[in-house]
Amino acid sequence: MRGTTVLPGEGNSGLPGEEGMPTHRLEVPMPNALPFAIGTFDTIGPMSRAAFPHRHTFHEIVHVTGGTGRHVVDLAGFALRPPNLFFIAPGQVHHWENVTGLEGSVILFTDDFLLDHPADGHALRGLGRRSWLELRAEAADAISRLVAELDGEYRAGADGFQGVLRALLHVLVVRAARLPAHHPDAAPPAPHTRPGSVAAAFVALLGTPEGSLWSVRESARHLGVSESYLSEAVKTSTGRTPGELIRQTRVHEAKRLLLRTELSVRQVAGRVGFGDAAYFCRFFRRETGASPGDFRRGRGDIHHDHRLESIARAQPSA
Repeated sequence: MRGTTVLPGEGNSGLPGEEGMPTHRLEVPMPNALPFAIGTFDTIGPMSRAAFPHRHTFHEIVHVTGGTGRHVVDLAGFALRPPNLFFIAPGQVHHWENVTGLEGSVILFTDDFLLDHPADGHALRGLGRRSWLELRAEAADAISRLVAELDGEYRAGADGFQGVLRALLHVLVVRAARLPAHHPDAAPPAPHTRPGSVAAAFVALLGTPEGSLWSVRESARHLGVSESYLSEAVKTSTGRTPGELIRQTRVHEAKRLLLRTELSVRQVAGRVGFGDAAYFCRFFRRETGASPGDFRRGRGDIHHDHRLESIARAQPSA
């Protein structure tokens, strides 16, 4: 079965008119393909400028260099004043309004791509809450150069390009986080649509060594809320359930340990909260489509063409 960046059977086709919020996902043949893509709005595909509200299961960074219209994230609207930099975190709802002449670059990647810099995931979610950055003078030039370098490395696919892409993306995230938020015309989101403090606290908890090992019940108890309230808050804010995010966090850490350490599979299982290595192996295969051993051995193999043509439509699960 072809691996994907999301759990099998999750989401719909990504188009409006179906049950539930349209959900776009970046499908790649795991574990060998690169969970990263960069291109223009045209090369990434029409979904990159969708005019209907939808969510992603991946991170999206948009560098707008031309065009007019508005970008709406979680009901906050931002008028285009190129050059702009937009950040959309997994689970955020966004769309484009009355856009003409849209030009620039779109960068797509999953949390798996942040293995070398896991803290960048938290920085990106913080940038997603700000969503919109207006680039001025030196900052605009610096961001343009970084995006151009990312695009060049991705297209060339030369030896070691994966490490260079991760390093350049890390620099882009760090520098963007330093920029001041400046969007005076942004319409504030309605109070009931703002990301809840409970959901934000839960996501922050997952970033701690102990919190990532807790169950949903233990997490709710730690945060001082009921399990049902935690589930509702997290689902509303992220589009995912607490259990899904816990599994995602554990899988991400397991992948990092498998690729970046010499720990045995049994030791990795223990580090991510599994006392039974066999159960961990079944869990890992269910979530990724590969065994821990196959993932560790196969990650270095690169397909002849690592580039992704577009955002893939969700496929029915087998």
